[in-house]
Amino acid sequence: MPIFSHKASFDASVEEIWNWYNSPGAFRRIMPEWEGIDPIQAGKLVDGEETIFKVSLGPVKRTWLARHHSVEEGVGFSDRMIKGPFGAWNHQHTFEENGQSTIVNDKVEYKLPLHFLTGWTAPFTVKPRMNQMFRYRTDIVVNDIKQIKKTSHLPRQRVLVSGSTGMIGLQLCAFLEAAGHEVHRLVRPSTKLPKDVSSENVVVWNDLSGEVLQGDFENFDSIIHLAGAGIGDKRWSAKRKKLIRDSRVIPTTNLSKIIANLENPPKAFLCGSAVGYYGNRGTEVLDEKSESGNDILASICREWEESTAVAKDAGIRVSLLRTGIVISPLGGALAKLLLPAKMGAGGPVGGGKQMQSWISLDDEIYAIHHLMMDESSEGPYNLSAPSPVNQKTFAKTLGKVLRRPAFAPLPGFMIKIMFGEMGQKLVLEGQDVRPNRLLESGFEFTFDDLESCLRNCLGKK
Repeated sequence: MPIFSHKASFDASVEEIWNWYNSPGAFRRIMPEWEGIDPIQAGKLVDGEETIFKVSLGPVKRTWLARHHSVEEGVGFSDRMIKGPFGAWNHQHTFEENGQSTIVNDKVEYKLPLHFLTGWTAPFTVKPRMNQMFRYRTDIVVNDIKQIKKTSHLPRQRVLVSGSTGMIGLQLCAFLEAAGHEVHRLVRPSTKLPKDVSSENVVVWNDLSGEVLQGDFENFDSIIHLAGAGIGDKRWSAKRKKLIRDSRVIPTTNLSKIIANLENPPKAFLCGSAVGYYGNRGTEVLDEKSESGNDILASICREWEESTAVAKDAGIRVSLLRTGIVISPLGGALAKLLLPAKMGAGGPVGGGKQMQSWISLDDEIYAIHHLMMDESSEGPYNLSAPSPVNQKTFAKTLGKVLRRPAFAPLPGFMIKIMFGEMGQKLVLEGQDVRPNRLLESGFEFTFDDLESCLRNCLGKK
């Protein structure tokens, strides 16, 4: 069978690398963002355990089931495809100590379907894709380990996360698990959780009434509250705007009251917010000391943040996460822009002068973890890269990464016709936000320029 080999060196011990791979979150962390892979079940590193996910093959999604074998703690493990799109697939991982570092060797034996006819295409169809995938995996492990080491001297925490099924929440929970924290999910009764999430690690509540239906809020070290209806998911009607507001303000108010009255309350409460707090401010440079804006998004963000007051008054450390545009093909703005950009229609929108304050998905979760572990962090923090760009530059950079033209303009009135007020606020307006307090707290960005961020998450290195 054809063999693909990959070797990577990590500045960590074999034990640290093994523990990362053996964490419940590792499988989700190593899945490349651009591949559209949907993890269903992550098997433990035990012989016979199975990992299941769906992988995109063009417009079709196929189920891939792999079974672990030859597992030897600290030495290596293998997984063999039982069901999936390949004719055969056996992936062997071995861990080799090399002084103060660890070398991970990956060896994949595979066959394409009808290999006797299709095998000759592997150098063009399979190997380039595998090279990108394993390069991405290496970077993820390197970056995760770097972040984990920064707080390895501190106790691991028992953490409750709301919004755990969203784009940010899924990766945040995965990273927290890889970092050794005990992760629990705060969900509504209708929430669909991954199959490998134990019911013991779930708190169920009615977010609009505050009624606890399963579990309790006692004895958590930190609570991270990210839940809220998607701002850019649907055109804004009066009903939609009310939902956007109520799904943030009411649950946050209820959550603040609950944790303020606990016998054993959390030490930290990290609450989601957004750079929309500042409103449409043109090219004015903004930081955490800047005043709030006066439009609908600014009003919602103010109420959202003010809803944490009860928790703060109870002596709980409250951090407000004013997040910018999170860059990932998994969702959000980039997911909507990719198709037109790939078709060469990703030029400047509405003149392209509006500023866009962005952050990579990885830096978003690393920043949240950093603030969670920093006992001195409190108040508002801008979670956005230190190098915001205008929309024209964003479009040009995306076109460069995709190797597509990015000059075809889209007039602002077309955005208003297509998306109404939502398009006006999210596409035609913007703000130039700087993460001053985050940088002052010692946080270091993994991706501080847009091009490197886009190349990483789109597999275009």
